[in-house]
Amino acid sequence: MKTTHIFATVVATLMVSMSGHTYAQSRKTDASVSGHVIDAKTGEHLPYVTVMIGGTQIGIQTSSSGHYSIRNLPLGKHEIIATSIGYKDASVTLEFKAGQSYEANFSLERENLSLDGVVVSATRNHSSRKEAPALVNVIDSRIFATTSSPTLAEGLTFQPGVRVENDCQNCGFTQARINGLDGHYSQVLIDSRPVFSALAGVYGLEQIPSSMIDRVEVVRGGGSALFGASAIGGTINIITKEAMSSSAGISHDLTSIGVSGALDNNTSLNASMVTDDGRGGLFVFGQKRLRDGYDADGDGFTDIPMINSITVGTRGHLRVNTFSKIRLEYHGTKEFRRGGDRLDLPAHEALIAEQTEHTNNSGSLSYDGQSQDGRQIWNAYASAQHIRRSSYYGTGKDPNAYGKTTDLTAVFGGQYSYKFDCLLFMPAQLTAGLEYNYDDLNDVSFGYDYKTSQKVRIFGSYLQNEWKNARWSLLAGVRMDKHSLISRPVLSPRVNIRYSPFRDLSFRAIYAGGFRAPQAFDEDLHISVAGGKRIRIRLADNLKEERSHSFSTSADWYHTFGTVSLNLMAEGFLTVLKDTYALRETGEKADGGKSNIMERYNGSGAKVYGCTLEGRLAVADELSLQAGVTLQRSRYDIAQKWSDDPDVASTRELFRSPDCYGYMVASYSPLRNFDIDLSGTYTGSMLTQHMAGSGTKVDVAVRTPSFWDMGCKISYGFSVLDICRLKLHAGIKNILNAYQKDFDKGENRDSGYIYGPSLPRSLVFGAGLSF
Repeated sequence: MKTTHIFATVVATLMVSMSGHTYAQSRKTDASVSGHVIDAKTGEHLPYVTVMIGGTQIGIQTSSSGHYSIRNLPLGKHEIIATSIGYKDASVTLEFKAGQSYEANFSLERENLSLDGVVVSATRNHSSRKEAPALVNVIDSRIFATTSSPTLAEGLTFQPGVRVENDCQNCGFTQARINGLDGHYSQVLIDSRPVFSALAGVYGLEQIPSSMIDRVEVVRGGGSALFGASAIGGTINIITKEAMSSSAGISHDLTSIGVSGALDNNTSLNASMVTDDGRGGLFVFGQKRLRDGYDADGDGFTDIPMINSITVGTRGHLRVNTFSKIRLEYHGTKEFRRGGDRLDLPAHEALIAEQTEHTNNSGSLSYDGQSQDGRQIWNAYASAQHIRRSSYYGTGKDPNAYGKTTDLTAVFGGQYSYKFDCLLFMPAQLTAGLEYNYDDLNDVSFGYDYKTSQKVRIFGSYLQNEWKNARWSLLAGVRMDKHSLISRPVLSPRVNIRYSPFRDLSFRAIYAGGFRAPQAFDEDLHISVAGGKRIRIRLADNLKEERSHSFSTSADWYHTFGTVSLNLMAEGFLTVLKDTYALRETGEKADGGKSNIMERYNGSGAKVYGCTLEGRLAVADELSLQAGVTLQRSRYDIAQKWSDDPDVASTRELFRSPDCYGYMVASYSPLRNFDIDLSGTYTGSMLTQHMAGSGTKVDVAVRTPSFWDMGCKISYGFSVLDICRLKLHAGIKNILNAYQKDFDKGENRDSGYIYGPSLPRSLVFGAGLSF
């Protein structure tokens, strides 16, 4: 940890020194601006609209009455920008003078389809989505609300090229696949920081409540290699909420799983407070979840595990001066999860039990600053996450299957950008950065002589330059990583080109290189059960890194026809994997014969290629629709042997990677404050492993059926005594009850033989109060 301490000290010193420098730039001006924001069509005042001063760190949200006031503004000409989800941005330019007061009122036009917006996941810098060199898809709070998604896992499915799957019948281990690749090919970021570890990836997608999420930015493919070369499939960047106004809210959702007595209760609350001068703010949130275990086939063993969890967190900010801001974020989770049979008894008295108790703590500190002329932008950051897990993965009342896992992840880094009016041939922005990542994992099985201890240190540096104007952008960059498990530094290049022949049409081409190191992944830290035996994964001797080359081309078109807004996107992609990681049975036993050993080894290579199509449509204020579909093929170069049974054929097809999948979300507002929402996902047929157990006498590769998972919801909101707003909703998830029909049964089942939608037909009811 000595290197970690040194690096952390350097980052902290930079933060203090830069904050002192920018503080000297700040002075009291007594210049102020105030006004209101209204709906252009109805004339109603709009609450919680963000009003920003362009080129600075100054921003605030309108009050519940739709008014705002900002004091001590920087002198000179500045753009004032008003933004809100569901509305087009509006701006006005004013020249501020000392001691003067100004008025700026805004009238926002509705935009049910968000055609643009500011994103950070394409270049590590703030950029217009239309002008970003890589396609960035955004999941905002409307998608989570429309689809009744209480956590990140549920909401992620409503994006093109993304599929979230449940991989365990006992404990509900989930992963997000991008472009058909396993979850560990993608990188999950929290506020752009790679602090989401392999252990967090086992159940972490269900441990991030939607109440803490401002938006999720998804980049498919390796186009975001500057976030980390392990982002081969893509990146999922979770941007947490920040206080912009003083407000509060509480909501409760009740789901009847399978229209039965198995209930899923979710209670969320949040509150935010902003100082009168807008310099500081604090957002706090909490979510309590209590889900019953659900047995779909009546065999006495759960097919959906029980969950009892609570998550609390906060994010605060302090504007040191006009051009700099400090942010502090923390969230913690305590979760108990149990699947199998006899849930009321201790785990070792059950025939099958997969049980975990998590205590997760995660936090970050960042400093963002810029020069007065806006040319120089810098930030320094430190993030950390600690996870403590007590677990039981066992069968047959095994008293030795208890274990304990701890994981400490720390990330420190700094970044500097400079904007050139012209660099060689075009305006440009040069970005350079350093990042240090430390991960200390310890996994112990008490009753068996089994322990995993892994310390990973990654020192990364990156350099990129983006030449950009309204028509063209050319981004060239390279990242160098020195991974402690790889003897030599690894270079990962990246090139992006965007051409916009006119404002509403953009063509893009991307190449990115990446790698995955030979280390423990999320599925290695989850012990499945098949045929009454535990399944453990080990790394093969001389396992080397897996390399990747990603290519993509796309066309993105936006247009407005009167009250109709339209966005169409088409993307072709190819990912070439070399020395691909694959799993095979070894036929070996461990833990006194109670565990079967599978081995991760380097396969020959693989290719994943295909296309993604997406369309988004909005008609006036009444109707919005978005839908996407991905068509692809995922194949190993040479057929891979996955079973130790000599009669089981090898396969070239990647498991659990369908050739077709997609999603749709539609909203219709026939009356004011009354909404009808329809959402769904399609999962095509795919090949999956069915290990020997109660469902089959021999290992077999099964071709699954396809599924349409459709849901609908109606909601109505109204004001209560002009004090608060109450919103009621009711809906049905998986209306068609498209659910797996051939689960294995009993104590000898293969818990990994699970596919299709995560819930059967279920009823949802909810209410929310906002103040």
